[in-house]
Amino acid sequence: MTTMTYKHWRDVPEHTWRWPNFSPAEIACRGTGKLLINEPALDKLQALRDRLGKPLIVRSAYRSPEHNRAVGGATRSKHMDGAAFDIAMANHDPMTFEAAAREVGFLGFGFYPRSGFIHVDLGPARQWGERFPVRATAFAAEAPPAREVLAESRTMKGGGAAGVATLGVAGVEVAQQVLAETQSAVLPLVPHLDTLRWVFIAVALAGVAVTIYARIDDWKRGRR
Repeated sequence: MTTMTYKHWRDVPEHTWRWPNFSPAEIACRGTGKLLINEPALDKLQALRDRLGKPLIVRSAYRSPEHNRAVGGATRSKHMDGAAFDIAMANHDPMTFEAAAREVGFLGFGFYPRSGFIHVDLGPARQWGERFPVRATAFAAEAPPAREVLAESRTMKGGGAAGVATLGVAGVEVAQQVLAETQSAVLPLVPHLDTLRWVFIAVALAGVAVTIYARIDDWKRGRR
């Protein structure tokens, strides 16, 4: 087993640290800042991170003997060998995490559902504590659900119709003014523009109604 000890994690040469998803500060003793690098254990921790594909929140890794006593750790705790890690389950499904941890070679497991973490170490093979309860629903997906495509949104369609109709009304009024100032040959067309303007107004009101209905319906469905 390859191990290296540092009086403080800041003393670790940057070029010697080869676990990209973790930092010396995360692995060091929380009470003293001391760091014991257990390479096989860190290799398995990195392999677990790679297998799960999302961050591991390390609550406790290496503990100096004095800090281990202060927190009431076991007298022969694997934390003092740098071979144990307490990982928060805030962003993991405990069953999936346990299966992946066993696959990469962790042998010791401690379950702490009330505190929200699982202890893993290099062994010997054993386990303790009460397992996490099975989740009533599947663990939250990493990616948020896809939003409604704007081009197909009822809200956008209703708003678009209202906008086009509003522009149509304005266009009719401009046309009326222009035609009223033109030759008398086109003056008979002016009265018909009033009818066209009311058609556009009706379309605009319908578009506004569709928009309001769609937003209320989306709110009810949780699409805020």
